[in-house]
Amino acid sequence: MRGTRSTGHRFQVPLNHANPDGESITVFAREYSSTEHSDDEAARLPWLLFLQGGPGGRGSRVTQLAGWMKAAAREFRILMLDQRGTGLSTPADERTLPAKGTSAQQAEYLRHFRADSIVADAEAIRAALGADPWTVFGQSFGGFCALTYLSFAPEGMACALITGGLAPLSGPPERVYRHTFGRVAARNAEYFDTYPEDRTVLTRIARHLEEVDERLPTGERLTARRFQLVGSYLGGNARVDGLHYLLEDAFIATEAGERLSPVFLDQVQALVSRRSNPLYAVLHESIYCQGEASQWAAWRVLQEFPQFLPEAAEPLLIGEMVYPWYFDEDPALVPLRETAQQLASISNWGPLYDPAQLARNTVPAAAAVYSNDIYVDRDLSLETAAAVKGLHVWETADFHHDGIHDDGETIFNRLLALAHGR
Repeated sequence: MRGTRSTGHRFQVPLNHANPDGESITVFAREYSSTEHSDDEAARLPWLLFLQGGPGGRGSRVTQLAGWMKAAAREFRILMLDQRGTGLSTPADERTLPAKGTSAQQAEYLRHFRADSIVADAEAIRAALGADPWTVFGQSFGGFCALTYLSFAPEGMACALITGGLAPLSGPPERVYRHTFGRVAARNAEYFDTYPEDRTVLTRIARHLEEVDERLPTGERLTARRFQLVGSYLGGNARVDGLHYLLEDAFIATEAGERLSPVFLDQVQALVSRRSNPLYAVLHESIYCQGEASQWAAWRVLQEFPQFLPEAAEPLLIGEMVYPWYFDEDPALVPLRETAQQLASISNWGPLYDPAQLARNTVPAAAAVYSNDIYVDRDLSLETAAAVKGLHVWETADFHHDGIHDDGETIFNRLLALAHGR
């Protein structure tokens, strides 16, 4: 495909790597290489494993090598992982999870879908491929996984590259949200400075939704609090201006009065539904948990930031936070309500990081920290960076969380050079 060679791989791995003779699942990965290399040359290239953001995001599907992948394909074969439960790996969603039994049994199954299991999958796959230690490139949650990899299987890594993904090594999830709510508020202010008329439009939409029954294409009523999820646009400088285009044709005049336009509602549907990645909502807070229950941390911290409440005089848009009412309003999540509650109540989560191992790390590593990232806080990221021996940090305000989609080639090349002291 347009200078790209693509090969699919399927691997059988244990659901629980601590019990290798128990239930197994399939993990899919797609190999990409450039046809600038011959078949024989490509087969001799070192591997680069890409770990996608999420949780619950499948590996990228590409039809040509561009951005960071174009840069990486000059030196590597790229393995794009469909992390367990996503894509062509054994699915975990509202249709398949009921087969696991009660909500408690479903939650027990999903305990094995965090970073520690993803890293164990990667090592099993590396062994199956007969690959030498490989370069691991983690974006966002993929960067969290890379830190777990450095903690528990550093012998499998030749290099670690991380973008927008330095997770806090300790502390409850509340700590994360107290930082990120502030970042999101600042990003709202920046957006409304750029598009001041949109402040009025957004408030008008919120008030309209409180009074008028507007339905999404999937049939459920759109509430003001669910509309606030369009704040996902604020997480990137490659996407942020798209929010203005979304809002500019929100209203139309009808015989029944002012209503939200079908075009607007169709676009909002795509932004506020988790149908394509339910694990994002179900597992989201658990990715921060080590020895404590999340108990809907973002929902509890929200009460400290009333400007984000939908009834605020001028409500702000929210970021990646997940609230329990999502499981009442999103049809894709309603069947998973009790399972999500079970996961939020689990307190005996195992460790995701080994601070002692990270403090003596010898794997070449580099990370991009985005100064104004609304998803992975800059201050917490730098705290983590200081705890990883030999980790080279490039902090920049030129990009937001979607930096690799904005100028991935530049970011990848810079991190690779940093990691190897160039």
